[in-house]
Amino acid sequence: MGEGWTGGCACGAVRYRLASAPFDAGWCHCRTCQRNSGSPAMAFASVPVTDFAFTTGAETVGRFASSETGHRFFCTRCGTPLLMRDNEGAATLDFSLATLDEPDRAVPGFHIYYASRIAWAPAADAMPRHDRGRSEGTTS
Repeated sequence: MGEGWTGGCACGAVRYRLASAPFDAGWCHCRTCQRNSGSPAMAFASVPVTDFAFTTGAETVGRFASSETGHRFFCTRCGTPLLMRDNEGAATLDFSLATLDEPDRAVPGFHIYYASRIAWAPAADAMPRHDRGRSEGTTS
């Protein structure tokens, strides 16, 4: 255990490997992440685009435009949300932390889009909360 960074979908059709450790792990409370994950917030982390590779099942990965600026990728067999990438050729992508084989290794350190949180599911930690993105200051 602890060797490399690998993950995949719920049915096992899609597998991936990270060539570097993820960074900027956090919780996103935006409506798109809520709908994509089916939960009040989605845990994610970033990795350089060049350090993310599907090792099996790339042909079963679907893609949809989740906003004007980004696309979401998911397993077409089981529906597992895998990652999000900006349209504009960003150098990084965000992936779903829970899809890691060892998700305990990447610990979220902040909340973004906290202004969109679902009222009955407040964060129960002392991590910084940002009404929108991290560059827009903290709230509570």
